[in-house]
Amino acid sequence: MATDNGEKGVAVSLAAEHLGFGYRDRRVGSDVTLQLEPGEVLCLLGPNGSGKTTLFKTLLGLLPPQEGLVLINGRDSSTMERDAVAREISYVPQAHGAFFPYTVREMVLMGRTAHLGLFTAPSARDHAAAAAAIERMGITGLADEIYTQISGGERQLALIARALAQDARMVVMDEPTANLDFGNQVRVLARIRALASDGIGVLLSTHDPDQVFLCADRVAMLHGGRLVACGETESVMTAAQLQKIYGIPVSVTGVSLQDGVSRKVCLPLGLLR
Repeated sequence: MATDNGEKGVAVSLAAEHLGFGYRDRRVGSDVTLQLEPGEVLCLLGPNGSGKTTLFKTLLGLLPPQEGLVLINGRDSSTMERDAVAREISYVPQAHGAFFPYTVREMVLMGRTAHLGLFTAPSARDHAAAAAAIERMGITGLADEIYTQISGGERQLALIARALAQDARMVVMDEPTANLDFGNQVRVLARIRALASDGIGVLLSTHDPDQVFLCADRVAMLHGGRLVACGETESVMTAAQLQKIYGIPVSVTGVSLQDGVSRKVCLPLGLLR
């Protein structure tokens, strides 16, 4: 496990060790152990209600662990200040509307908050970081558009840009393709793969097995608040495992694409005529 200081350009790791999580009056999950490394996409796969969002809130320090540890670079995250955690790990929620008519540029600039002192105005460096994140997501042409008036897919890219402007080396994304049409789902997943290629570790949740096949290096399967499997996508995403967490018979099969490339897909069995 990495134990460095997490400065830009230095490897950063996020880990959970025997993590129990939930709310004051309710346990949601227990005994979750996983680790996110730089430059990989780790998908947290599970049906709705399996505890994915609650687990993310605990990893991010928004909820205290009920047992076990969350480690950032080998350090217990509960001993770290909130701004220190934010400089290492950024968060991308599901696309949402905003209450105020901020431009995309203003929304992305909010990602620099972890680097600013109290009542400190953003500097030229902060504005440059926001502009670079916007360009990285391919939405430079939307920078001066009102965030609430762009499409759902564009809003999701803006939220990812805001996380990138935070300059963290780990990004946690809660169902980043939720409520997006097929084309925008693929565009967002392609951007996520590009982030991993640049050395950023991405932990994202989804309930769609095909998205795991499309973009993930590794997968952690969550069911009933417990990990039922965790490992490389090709070895873990079997028909038996998927049937176990979704409760329906499925087939995992390969599909041939152009230039001899193939990938796997998940198909339901016995439910369609």
